[in-house]
Amino acid sequence: QVQLVESGGGLVQPGGSLRLSCAASGSGFSINAMGWYRQAPGEQRELVATITSGGSTNYADSVKGRFTISRDNAKNTVYLQMNSLKSEDTAVYYCNAKIGRRWNDYWGQGTQVTVSS
Repeated sequence: QVQLVESGGGLVQPGGSLRLSCAASGSGFSINAMGWYRQAPGEQRELVATITSGGSTNYADSVKGRFTISRDNAKNTVYLQMNSLKSEDTAVYYCNAKIGRRWNDYWGQGTQVTVSS
């Protein structure tokens, strides 16, 4: 069984930075891609950024130039460096991993990011 454990959320002022981490644990699995999604109150979950095992990245237009996704394949860990945070970035951030030949979805428990003065 694969588990994703997130860390790094919290409260930050507008213009500040946070770094999220997500570590996948378990055995006998192959991770094809990892990523971050977010969900604000009353909104649908949306893609923030993804990264494949080969290092190809994809970002939502709203975070391009401000957020950077990276990955340590040896540690099965994905990171999200968030700079120049805005109030509209406030949401619960979820880690996602696509695993195995069927690219099955696995999700973390979510971590709250609040951007407020």
